[in-house]
Amino acid sequence: MPGFRIPTEIISYACLTESCSHTTPSCTVVHDGVPDDSTATNYYVRYRDYIKNVVSSEIYATWNENAIYANTLAIMSFTLNRVYTEWYRNKGYNFTITSSTAYDQKWIHGRNIYGNVDRIVDSVFTNYLSRPGVRQPIFTSYCDGRRVTCNGLSQWGSQYLAGEGYSPIEIIRYYYGSDMYINSAVSVSGVPSSWPGYNLTIGSTGDKVRQIQTQLNRIARNYPAIPTVSADGIYGPATAGAVRTFQGIFNLPQSGIVDFPTWYSISNVYVGVSRIAEP
Repeated sequence: MPGFRIPTEIISYACLTESCSHTTPSCTVVHDGVPDDSTATNYYVRYRDYIKNVVSSEIYATWNENAIYANTLAIMSFTLNRVYTEWYRNKGYNFTITSSTAYDQKWIHGRNIYGNVDRIVDSVFTNYLSRPGVRQPIFTSYCDGRRVTCNGLSQWGSQYLAGEGYSPIEIIRYYYGSDMYINSAVSVSGVPSSWPGYNLTIGSTGDKVRQIQTQLNRIARNYPAIPTVSADGIYGPATAGAVRTFQGIFNLPQSGIVDFPTWYSISNVYVGVSRIAEP
């Protein structure tokens, strides 16, 4: 099933400048309890894995995908607001967010992640919600809409709207206002270069292709099943084959195309193997 495509007219490019850019964190520190519970464990969780856990815990994986996308965007913006305002650290705590729904979002240590949630989060994990003139991710309150109501997104309401044909951004704007935009972080912490904004496939050329070829060649030293390719900046059948092998090893759809999830998977693995090689 194709991933959610964010129309360019709803992305605010005003915050893709150096003065107000954001970097998606690579890690989130989750306090598994209420803030004042000193016996609760702090878990260091990869940001994407944290979002996948919360989405899997907060809503149903059987829901309409437009509802899942809308809820995912709200959950990511809520999380990034906690990160960039340093909400808990400014209060003297040593964590980013809690697992308590009385304060934050539902997170369950060690839980399973649903396949469609895994795919959806991988396709949008650098996005967050903001308004014109607001530099930080918006604090996006939400509730289930049945047992509890709030001045924010209704989870069950979003499912109803999706069933009526609402798109993810239409659901977001229904609850948060027509001036809400989807922003993209300019980079991911620890990843050397950001997604170019388009898929790399046979016939693509340029520095972004050369970067992927170089990274794949370095990864191949640790994963020799990946064939090395000429880092010539030309995306031919050999590069597509190397990408396809990488995708198979790391449980991605084996398309041979460097799409958004594949780009960041290659970058993350490259960072990992490069650090392993450091003295």
